[in-house]
Amino acid sequence: MSNVEGEIVGDKIQLRRSDEAKRPLVLRLNRIEGQIRGLRGMIEEDRYCLDEIQQITALTAALREVALMITAEHVTAGAQIAAEPDADKALVIADMIRVLRAGMQYKA
Repeated sequence: MSNVEGEIVGDKIQLRRSDEAKRPLVLRLNRIEGQIRGLRGMIEEDRYCLDEIQQITALTAALREVALMITAEHVTAGAQIAAEPDADKALVIADMIRVLRAGMQYKA
């Protein structure tokens, strides 16, 4: 069994992550949580605006990385499902595109 598997639920790919697969995501989110607390402290202390903006930029990049990790898992699971002989390939592809568009913030 791989660390991340997917199954079709309705018209969506539902991921099932092993504890091992969840770990890097949770660790990154914990780090981000700490950065947010740091930003809150900076604002409460009236730190220099550039320092606050740089912290926000770092947070944004960290969140994008989490989104990319999740997207990669989703696309990998979708490709595995699409490779199955009886898979509804059009449904799988549509869901993968929906997730990619959301990650790219592209609205059709």
